[in-house]
Amino acid sequence: MNLTRSTLTLALLGAIGYLAAPAAHAQVAIDVIGDSEVTFEGLVQADSYWYDEDFAELSADGPDGSDADYEMRRAELVLKGKGPGNIEWVTGYDAKADKWLDVNVKYKISGNANHFFQVGQYKQLNSLEELSSTKNNDFISKAAVTNTFGVARRLGAMYQYGDNNWAIAASYFTRELTEHPAPTPHGPGWGLRGYWAPVNSGGNIFHIGASYNDYDTFADTQRWRIRPQADLSNRIVDTGDMKNTDRVQTWGLESFYVHGPFKIQGEYMSSDTERYGTTATNFSGSAGYISGLWNITGETWGYKGGTPTTGLPTDPSKGMWQLGLRYDTADLNDGTIVPREGQSPRILGALGGEMDAWTLGVNWYWRSNFKFMLNYVMVDSSKYIGTTSATYANDPINNGVAFNRVVDDNPNILEARLQFYW
Repeated sequence: MNLTRSTLTLALLGAIGYLAAPAAHAQVAIDVIGDSEVTFEGLVQADSYWYDEDFAELSADGPDGSDADYEMRRAELVLKGKGPGNIEWVTGYDAKADKWLDVNVKYKISGNANHFFQVGQYKQLNSLEELSSTKNNDFISKAAVTNTFGVARRLGAMYQYGDNNWAIAASYFTRELTEHPAPTPHGPGWGLRGYWAPVNSGGNIFHIGASYNDYDTFADTQRWRIRPQADLSNRIVDTGDMKNTDRVQTWGLESFYVHGPFKIQGEYMSSDTERYGTTATNFSGSAGYISGLWNITGETWGYKGGTPTTGLPTDPSKGMWQLGLRYDTADLNDGTIVPREGQSPRILGALGGEMDAWTLGVNWYWRSNFKFMLNYVMVDSSKYIGTTSATYANDPINNGVAFNRVVDDNPNILEARLQFYW
């Protein structure tokens, strides 16, 4: 359900009123129940997008004349518990998406935070950006590689062995706890991740890591598609449904470097989709990003569980200001065009398209509960479109008979996010 501008304004004013109170903090202690220290956390995000469209219609609401989207992005409510002993548990729910988040129990072996066994629903072992806290993402939309090939939360069991500066972990997972009709439910699989921070002291961090995930496709169908770095928009790069698929295997590399108020971060994933049958060919796609962030007000980052952590502003009344730039690239083309006389060309494999994007962002963390984000995104994409659909009936080149050519689509998008968290 979309929120009106008035509703968003009232929500923001209410959040500001709460934040102005001197007792504002990032976590609410509830009680000690059964030797477990229970706390309550929340995250509310409202997004606005203004599109400078090129070829495709981006607004998810359809042709409403505004070329824009306004909507609540997340409304997460989370209960956490520490104890008894070395046990920790969490139960989270997103009221906006109507789905369960982390719902799991963790046992820390010998009290070591990086040596534990975990069972339930949790984020799987890939994507540095996905494993980081959502409230501290550097840009409004996660990178294309994260949203495309990243495996998010699934039910399963995981074992991790490590220390403060390194760890190796293995996970077996099945479906999501909440399975809506769309997207398609997920198949079972397994994953591995290892990371190491050879430098980790006082605002100087160097992290490297690698991951591998292997899982079954659901109903022998797989589809890869990407939005133009705007979470509410329609997708512009899309393989369509690939039938006769068996398994997906994804390799990932990750790294980041922190030096005082500067952070450089990057990831790359290569994914293979195995297919069976005499006419089906395996599909390979890839994506990656590199980003740079500068804390203008001088703060730095920490390190926890193989991910960077964002601290609070040095001066809460003035807040923490960040300036960031990210370059994304994605390639979902793995096929060839076979001309046929008197007929539309035949595609062997899949031609989902290619996309590059630059995102310039400014973030403002105010006090310990509020964040404002402003991004400007420039997209450069191309995709082969071959169809006899009436969608392109007014196309002058093909006279409404067929649309068989590579189309460039280069939109620009202005994005804003208001975030309240505790």
